[in-house]
Amino acid sequence: MRAPVADGARGTAGPPEVNGRGADAAPAAPDETRGFGGRAMGGDVLTEHLHKHATEFLRALRLHRESGGAGSGGEESAQAARALRRAARRIGGALHTFRPLLDPEWSDVLRTELAWLSGTLGREHASAARLERLLGALHRLSGVAALPLEHTAGPVGAAVDATATALRTAAGRAGGAAARASAVSAAPRPATGGGPQGPPSAPLPSGTLTVGAAKAGALLERQLTLARTRAHSTALQALGSARFHAVADRVAVLASEVPLAPGAVGQDLAPLAAEAEARLAEAVAALPLQRAGHPYNAEGLMHGLAAEPAPQSQDAPWHHVRLLLRLHRYAREVLLGGPGEAAGGTAALRGVPRPGREAVQGRAVDRPGESGRYADEVTGLRLAEAGRALDRHRDAAEAAAAAAAAARTPRIAPATAYALGVLHADQRQEVEAARFAFQDIWLREAVGPR
Repeated sequence: MRAPVADGARGTAGPPEVNGRGADAAPAAPDETRGFGGRAMGGDVLTEHLHKHATEFLRALRLHRESGGAGSGGEESAQAARALRRAARRIGGALHTFRPLLDPEWSDVLRTELAWLSGTLGREHASAARLERLLGALHRLSGVAALPLEHTAGPVGAAVDATATALRTAAGRAGGAAARASAVSAAPRPATGGGPQGPPSAPLPSGTLTVGAAKAGALLERQLTLARTRAHSTALQALGSARFHAVADRVAVLASEVPLAPGAVGQDLAPLAAEAEARLAEAVAALPLQRAGHPYNAEGLMHGLAAEPAPQSQDAPWHHVRLLLRLHRYAREVLLGGPGEAAGGTAALRGVPRPGREAVQGRAVDRPGESGRYADEVTGLRLAEAGRALDRHRDAAEAAAAAAAAARTPRIAPATAYALGVLHADQRQEVEAARFAFQDIWLREAVGPR
């Protein structure tokens, strides 16, 4: 999975195993409908894949209803919603990549509806996770001993509530009455002198940041909790709507019957998967990977003071690559018959020999047929790791946008605006870190048998 070192150069999105794996795993009897690991590469493989994830969708839907639905707010309901979204994304990805093999009108309608459902169900969790992320960053930036968010028991909402409470308590001890978490509007700046006629407060950077962090945390909590509540109401309405029931009916039909295009059964899936890989390679080639490879390059802070409140335009190409990478991974799942990203474990990326390898003159060598499978597993691991880096990029960019939006609230105190500015810069640095991690993963040499 090599990408260009210089900006704008063309590269490939991965080793050439997507378009024919060679003879390592070929069956003894030649069959033009056979491909990866001897799997049939026609419409029957696509049908099997869609059946599998349609069944997972229906199973998650049943669990969601049994757990009380979105209104219960429980962890089981949240897990069922995540499983629904996971199945919907994979069905939609297969419908997008392999559209020429399917009934076009049917696949376009179902893909659009699944995208609507996945986005609707994901907004509530995204708002809660964004608030958790920002409150945790305020803890870290203000020097307050923070609750370890990643080890907090219960759903994300419980972690957010505990974090917000701890932040307000700590800031209240440090800043006194000036750090009341509910004072987020036009409260005058408190004087720290000896009396009502005292002079303006002396510069206290750490104390000011703590007080500002408390007010900023309360402001973010109010805004993002409102967004989360609205997303929750929207999800409840969506799950009870006729539109959702129509989607569920379509998926139920998909679990038993896939409307293939004429002649799709004998067609090879690999060329369509290769097209998805080529689109990803082209998008990655347009990214400034060379600049991203330099730590602390300040690229993420460019245009940070621009008057236009729209999302950072520089983030859009990275978000596009994230979506294309997801489609490429889902296409590989169809070809390889499973996720494949955990098959070899992280040891595969470190070159640790796996079972199925032999020692020949002190050197680990794959048995016949193992080399291609090993390369597939390593590529899957690297793609999954690159996807996680781009997920972190997306989360940091959206968190920075939320901090910037809060900072534009009218009549907030200077300490609050300062804390939000520091928070915005911190999240933009997280954007840079995610870009650095992605380019490091993408340009990494494949570690495998020689």
